[in-house]
Amino acid sequence: MSAVSPGNATAAFDLKSASLTLVAFVLKTGNLASLAQAMEERYGATPDFFSRDPVVIDLTHLASLDAKVDFEALVQLLTRFNLNPVAVRGGTTRQTEAALAAGLGEAPDAHPARTETVVKEVVREIVREVPVEVQVEVPVGVPTLIIDKPLRSGQQVYAKGGDLVVLAAVNNGAEVIADGSIHVYAPLRGKAIAGAKGNTEARIFSTSLEPELLSIAGTYRTTENPLPANVVGQPAQVRLEGDRLVFEPISL
Repeated sequence: MSAVSPGNATAAFDLKSASLTLVAFVLKTGNLASLAQAMEERYGATPDFFSRDPVVIDLTHLASLDAKVDFEALVQLLTRFNLNPVAVRGGTTRQTEAALAAGLGEAPDAHPARTETVVKEVVREIVREVPVEVQVEVPVGVPTLIIDKPLRSGQQVYAKGGDLVVLAAVNNGAEVIADGSIHVYAPLRGKAIAGAKGNTEARIFSTSLEPELLSIAGTYRTTENPLPANVVGQPAQVRLEGDRLVFEPISL
């Protein structure tokens, strides 16, 4: 087998900047058993919810506690839910060193983005101990998925990266999911999960709000907690305000 001489290295490989889309997984507990239970409750019914999406583990909530994290076990857990952890950010020195030892990279803390600008992060990739900067961008424009047939029990539709518009009934047992907002121009009787990957600006709209479950960016409400009387079965929108869902009638 012939070797590549140093002078011909460029014939074997190149290092270039790449634009990637990453999801931030905000870790709020070091108790992985509790985390596994919470993820099973939220995503257990939708095993294909993620598609090996690359994620950065955000340790900001645990940094002040200097909590110990078993990163090898955490990586295994996230991988089980079809996520692909690649780096950490926001942790203490000890937490970051433990993450690096588990094979993760280190991403710098995110900086606040201005309105309508592209969010950019830099992730360090180690190649023969040479740091390479990789630009990460969150796309501004998103596609819209339109469904014009009723959804029956057991059916699920996911608008990855954008909004979802449904022109027929979402029946009991059906599930509509979108990374953006959800618009149902018919009765919404099943489950609606908007802002599935953390978009707190996402909303849910329906001409007849009768859901089994509503969720925006992880904040959810089920039929165990009845909806306000002025929106049940009526045209309404749902939005997120802080850590609570707000329900507002719509005049048509």
